[in-house]
Amino acid sequence: MQKKAITVEGSKLYGPYTPGVSAGGIIWLSGQIDVEAGDDVKSQTAGALAKIDALLSAAGCDKNCICFAQVLLDDIADFAAMNEVYGAWVEEMEIKPARAAFEAGALPAGAKVEIVVQAIAKNCC
Repeated sequence: MQKKAITVEGSKLYGPYTPGVSAGGIIWLSGQIDVEAGDDVKSQTAGALAKIDALLSAAGCDKNCICFAQVLLDDIADFAAMNEVYGAWVEEMEIKPARAAFEAGALPAGAKVEIVVQAIAKNCC
């Protein structure tokens, strides 16, 4: 089994990690944040999801290959606003990913939301 890094040129990293890893037909993406997208959870959710789209594309997949998503919120009171953006993003998917969402204060770089996903490589689904 060969492990491959998944990266997008120009993406900002917030620590010593690889943005994504592919091995054995599975894709793991590191938690994606986008504090540069704006100060509100809707903007940051849209930014994080755009980063996920770009990383999946770099891996030869798209969001339809996602099996599980984990959403970490700085404040659970932002759940409805995050869910509005996330819901629009998954709306057209035939099978939406399983998901967990919870409050996990003090996210990196002062982010309001961080999204982690795992997917099956396109040639495996």
